[in-house]
Amino acid sequence: MHATRIRTPLGIFIAYFSQQGLARLEFPSDESARGNTPTHFSAPAAWPPEIQIRRWHRQTEQALKRTLAGKSPETLPPLDLSAGSPFQQEVWKAMLRIPTGATKSYAEIAGEIHRPKATRAVGNACGANPIPVLIPCHRVVASGGGLGGFSCGLHWKERLLKNEGVQLKLR
Repeated sequence: MHATRIRTPLGIFIAYFSQQGLARLEFPSDESARGNTPTHFSAPAAWPPEIQIRRWHRQTEQALKRTLAGKSPETLPPLDLSAGSPFQQEVWKAMLRIPTGATKSYAEIAGEIHRPKATRAVGNACGANPIPVLIPCHRVVASGGGLGGFSCGLHWKERLLKNEGVQLKLR
């Protein structure tokens, strides 16, 4: 993996790139805020050229900053979803279709992928999402309109949805 830091108004995110594209995105942590996270890891010779990684980094940074500001990203970098099972990949692709400022329930996602009884598994796939924010798992909520869960903390989910203008129900 090739890792780079992305500075945003909400902190430093860490983007990890594989040979296929963006493979993981980590939320700011105390360590990254202090600058202790390396700016990159060395990549094997077979990796895409450095210019490709820089382009993916720029695309990731622009998409991330737009999404954090409550706007739709204009372009996403290539996404490497290979770490997920076929089911998880289906769920992640369904989440990519949720427009900015909208939400869907876990049950609605389960229905969209033709697995209406897989609501809990959809929730698990949301929690395993390797590229939160850009694959908008924060837009997936409980059927009653409550927040549901969020692997990076409910404060992030609330903030992201509020930035998109989503009216939240009290927990």
